[in-house]
Amino acid sequence: MVICLPTNKLKLLKQTTMKNSLKLFLAAAILVASSTTSFAQSSATAAASATVVTPITITRTTDMAFGNVAVSASLAGTVVLAPAGGRTTGGAGGVTLPSTTGTVSAASFAVAGQASYTYAITLPTTVSVSSGANSMNLTSFTSSPSATGTLSTSGTQTLNVGATLNVGAAQAAGSYTHAAGISVTVNYN
Repeated sequence: MVICLPTNKLKLLKQTTMKNSLKLFLAAAILVASSTTSFAQSSATAAASATVVTPITITRTTDMAFGNVAVSASLAGTVVLAPAGGRTTGGAGGVTLPSTTGTVSAASFAVAGQASYTYAITLPTTVSVSSGANSMNLTSFTSSPSATGTLSTSGTQTLNVGATLNVGAAQAAGSYTHAAGISVTVNYN
């Protein structure tokens, strides 16, 4: 059995079928696209934080002083100033330490910062002290604590610094100083 429809009804049927197919296709595409988008990504959050610690500071409390030194006319020598403040000769002659000592003290600094933190100590390698045109070198700097310090539970520590004074043979008499001061640096580890 064959059904014959007039041409205009056949066209209308094809258009309706086509529209319904197109609607069905678009609905399916929208469902597929939305389900892909929903499951294709995921997100999470994380908290961000920072703690600012107390800056580390260093303040000079006592200047370095080697006291009175007597020199030999023919031999160079050294005076070793310990971080604890005591001084000795280098043992090779060239200098003696008179009983009138003058002012003898290691350099002393107050270090302050974050309680219980450790810090690195950087000492100079050589510093020149002078009296007019005459000069001597300070070398072999040492400190107590040595290389690394630890701040107390209140965030402080005393840092003492010593050095070796290199005295030339027949070194000219005078009061030798280093106007800029001895630079000691501390940094948190």
